[in-house]
This record gives sequence, structure tokens and C-alpha cells, in this order.
Amino acid sequence: MDKYGLTEGGILKKLLLVALPIMGTQFVQMAYNLTDMFWLGRVGSGAVAASGAAGMYMWLSVGFLLIGRMGAEIGVSQSLGKGDKKNALLFSQNALCIAVLIGVLFGFCMILFKRELVGFFQFREAGVVRDAVRYLSIVGISVPATFIGSVIAGTFNASGNSRTPFILNSVGLVINVILDPVFILVLNWGVAGAAIATVFSQFIVCLSMISAISFFKDRPFSRYSFRIRPDKEKIIAIFKWTLPICLEGTLFCFLSMITSRFEASFGADAVAVSKVGSQIESLSWLIGGGFSSALVVFIGQNFGAAKAERIRKGVRISALIMTIWGLLVSLFLWTAGGLVFSFFLPEPRLVQMGTRYLWILAFCQLPMNLEGVGAGAFKGTGRTIQPSAASIVSNVIRPFLAYFLSRTSLGLSGIWIGIAITGCIRGIWICLWYALASRRKTG
Repeated sequence: MDKYGLTEGGILKKLLLVALPIMGTQFVQMAYNLTDMFWLGRVGSGAVAASGAAGMYMWLSVGFLLIGRMGAEIGVSQSLGKGDKKNALLFSQNALCIAVLIGVLFGFCMILFKRELVGFFQFREAGVVRDAVRYLSIVGISVPATFIGSVIAGTFNASGNSRTPFILNSVGLVINVILDPVFILVLNWGVAGAAIATVFSQFIVCLSMISAISFFKDRPFSRYSFRIRPDKEKIIAIFKWTLPICLEGTLFCFLSMITSRFEASFGADAVAVSKVGSQIESLSWLIGGGFSSALVVFIGQNFGAAKAERIRKGVRISALIMTIWGLLVSLFLWTAGGLVFSFFLPEPRLVQMGTRYLWILAFCQLPMNLEGVGAGAFKGTGRTIQPSAASIVSNVIRPFLAYFLSRTSLGLSGIWIGIAITGCIRGIWICLWYALASRRKTG
């Protein structure tokens, strides 16, 4: 087995070898968003609300992006675990083909229907609507590049080499950090400047990913051809694995958009506070999601190699690490969340609202991180329906609970309490389901 193989060696060491760069990549994605929020906060809360609302559609695209990325991660990792590099390459190439088609279609829809998409939120402020439409029309250009880069990153991750995608995504972050203040403030392009910076950095990352899988020393395959002949068997397998994940992701985002619409009824400031608060909170679930992705790859390779005991130990170690992380993040949000929030929206009234948001969401951080362990354990073996079903049912409850609580004396806080409650339900449910499924299998 090569140095990136995960079927031999210390389990914790191998998990961290894959997990740390993936978590770093997730942190980079969070930093992208926080950089935009930081500089747009200097323009005003309306600019933050506009980019945040438009950014919901970029989040919606992730559900479709995961078809290609997770297809590559599951198919490539399981094939490599069996020692079948030819099959692994075919899975990656077919996942890339799917990603290109879906990415072009999604980006085109974002640009063509930008006004209708922004109209969903029913903002009362005309300036917010104008900026959100402008943001969508620009950032939609980068969607295909983002989809392509994600499949290549997933292929690297599946081979055990998550370091290369982390480095390349970090380069994109540095470019974004440099361009944001120039485009937003110096050139006075505002929200449009943030979108242009994002597009530019995403194209750089995409081109770097293509170069990496074609020429880098530690690439997964000695030769990677972009002349793809679709393989019906591989495409069916990819969709079988990933359609539940796609449905889960898109539905989760759509339901979150509904709760954002409830927030918009309290004014653009409420949306701005929620978007900044959620980016700070993402310190938890993006890192948890990164570890979950590493667990998918680890289990995928060991599942392909038929090493059941190694899988069980990997899940137990992951659960311990994510428990510690979830508790630390909760403590951070309770004690320092308001201070961090003030860096982005310094107005005292907004800081008070943001602090309240982070206090409420701190309660669901532990279940959300353990959710990543349970979901990753299921997905690594190709069982994607179970975690998606639990997530979908829990998420459907969210807008109803948020709406009901917001109509009580809790007001805006009721929406955030509804989000926290359903986050707890989802995490506990998925973990219990995996524990029971594992007990039945070994009992």
C-alpha cells in the first residue's frame, strides 16, 4: 500500500492524516465567507444581507455538487481498497462528467432567473434586492469551476491525499483575501466586488486542481484523461449512492431559505445577523463535516479491503474526537462568540442580536458534530439512505417549529431556537440509528 493508503498503520494517525487537511479545507471555505462578511460589513448590514441571501443559492448548489464529489470519494476509495486502480479512475472520470453537466446547468439557472430567485426572500429594502441580484448574476459564472474542482478534490481525498486539495484551496483563499478589500472598498464595487473576487479565486482553484491531478508528483493516477467515455454502470452506482445525499442537501438548504424568509420579516438586519452568526458557528459544523468526509474515505478503503474491526475502531476514535470538539466550540460560542461577531458587524445593537444567536446555537454543537461521525460511517460503506432519511425528516420539522416559535413572545429568537432544536434531533437520531444498525449486524 502506498504512503496514503488507509488500510494499514495506526488508525488515529491515518484518520488525522486525511482529516486535518480536509478540515483545513473546510476552514478555508469558512474563511472565504467570513472575509466577504468582514469587508461587506464595512459597507453596511444591507450589503451583508444581500450577499448572504444570494449566497443561499450557492449553498443550494452544494447539494448538487455532492453528486460528483461524494460519487468520487465513495467509488474511488472503495476501488482503491480492493486494489483496483482502473475502476477507481473510471469512477472519478464519470463523477467529473456528471459534475460538469450539472454545474453548467445550475450556473445558467442562477444567472437567468436571478430576479425571481432573490424575490423569494421578499426583502423590503430595494437596495438589498438590487445588490443580491447583481451578486447572483456574477457568482453564477463560477459554479461549473467549483463543481469540477470539488470532484478532483474528492478524488485526491479518496486516495488518502487530502493535503494537495487543502494547499490549492488555501491559495484561492489568499487570492480572495487580497482582492476583497480592493474590489469592495478601494474600487467601490461593494457586493459586486465580493462576487468578482469569489469568481476569480474559484477559477484559479479549479485550474490548479486540473493541473494537480494531471502533473503533480502525488497524484492518485499516473495518467488522468479528460476525454471521458460515460460508463453506464459507474453512473448508475454514483447516482444510487448520491441521490439521497443530494436530496438531503438541497432540501436542507431550501428549508433554511424558508427560515431566512421568516427572518427577513423582521428586517434586513435580522438576516445580516443570522448570516454572520452562521458563518462563525460554521467553525463547528464545517470542521465536523471535514472529519466526516475523512471518515467516509477511511471506511471506504477499509470496507473495500473487508477490514470490519478497523472500521469499528475508526468510528469509536472519531466519536471521541468530535465529542471533545463539539464541547469546545460550545464553550467558545458561549464565552467569546459576541466578541468575534463584533468584528464583522460592530454596531452595538447588532452585536447584542448576534451574541444571542450564538448562545442559542451553542446548545446543538455536540449533537451536530456527532451527526458527522454517524453519517460518515454510513456513507463510507455506501449506505447513504439512512443518514439522509434521518436528516430530511428532522429538517422538515425546522420551518414549522421556527414559524410557530417566532409567533410567540420569543419573536426572532424563536426562529433560532427552532434551528437549534432540530439540529439536536438530527444529530441524536443519526447516531442512534448507526449504533443500533451496527449492533444488529454484529449481534
